[in-house]
Amino acid sequence: MRAIVITKPGGPEVLQIQEVPDPVPGEGEVLIRVRAFGVNHAETHMRKGEWPEATPISGIEAVGTVMTDPSGALAEGTRVLTIMGGLGRTRNGSYAEYTVAPAANVATVETSLDWADLAAIPESYATAWLALHGNLELEAGQSLLVRGATSALGQAAVNVASGLGARVIATTRRADRAGLLRSLGADGVVIETGAIAGEVRGLVPGGADRVLDLVGNSVLRDSLHAAAAGGRVCQAGFLGGLGPVADFLPAFDMPSGVQFSFFGSFEVGTGPYPISAIPFQEIVAKAEAGVYQAKPARVFAFEEIAEAHQLMEAGQAGGKLVVTGA
Repeated sequence: MRAIVITKPGGPEVLQIQEVPDPVPGEGEVLIRVRAFGVNHAETHMRKGEWPEATPISGIEAVGTVMTDPSGALAEGTRVLTIMGGLGRTRNGSYAEYTVAPAANVATVETSLDWADLAAIPESYATAWLALHGNLELEAGQSLLVRGATSALGQAAVNVASGLGARVIATTRRADRAGLLRSLGADGVVIETGAIAGEVRGLVPGGADRVLDLVGNSVLRDSLHAAAAGGRVCQAGFLGGLGPVADFLPAFDMPSGVQFSFFGSFEVGTGPYPISAIPFQEIVAKAEAGVYQAKPARVFAFEEIAEAHQLMEAGQAGGKLVVTGA
C-alpha cells in the first residue's frame, strides 16, 4: 500500500510517500480503507520527534470503510470513523491507504456527508464533547471562555457549547476572525494577547464559569485568573507550544476554589472514555443540517501532506485541515 512515512525527525519535507506492506488485523482489531483523515498539531510534534511516542506512519484519526473485521461484528464496506487507540503513537496511523485500529476505537456512522467533510469531525468534535461534558460539566446558562477558538478544536468547542446554551467568549489572535467565531455561536470575542483575564472579567463580571484552554502552558496562569470563584479550567491543547510552566506555585498561581484539570484525547477508547460515550451519529447529523459548521477549512490531496503540515505549523490553518486518501 501507499503510506506517508516519517523518514527521520524534521520538517514537513521528511514526510515521504512510500510503498509498505499492507497491515493485517488481529483479534480485537479492524482493517479500514482510509478515505480521508484530519491533520492535527500532535502529528507535527510527532514528525519533529518532540512527542514521547510516535510511529513511522502518523495520523491519529481517519474516516473510511471496513475491509476486514475478524470478529465479524462489522461487515465489509461499513462506513466508520476511528480516533486514537494508539494510532500514530504506538501503532501505525492513518496516513496510509489502510490502517488497523482497535475495535474499541471504531464507530459506525450513517451520513450523506462526503469523505472530506466527515473527516473534519472525529478528533475535534470528540475532544470538544468530552472536555465540555466531562471535565467542565458545562451547563446551559453558564459562561465559557474558549482560548484558541479559531483552531479546529476551538471551533468545534464553540459550536458544541453554543448548542448547549452556554454564553461563549472566544479568543483569537486575529481580529478578522471575529466574524467566523460569532457565526459559530460565540457571544463575545477577545483578541488573544496572552493576558486577557481582565478583559474577560469585564465581559463576564466575576470571571467565566468554565474555561477551555487550548493555548496551553504559556497562558495557564492567566486562564486560572479568568475563571470565576468555584469555576473550572480544562487544558486540552498546546497551541502555544510544549514548554513547561516556569516556577508554578499553586498557593500563588491558583485562585482559591478554581478547579484545574487536563483532558488528553489519547484516552478515547479506554475504560473511562469509551467511544460509545461520544454521540457521533448525533454530531454528524447536526453537521449535515448545518447546526455544526464542521466543514474543513482546506482539503489537500495525499501528495500534498507536506504543504498541510507547513500551513499547520505557520498557524494559518484557520480550522480543520483534511487530506483525502491515497
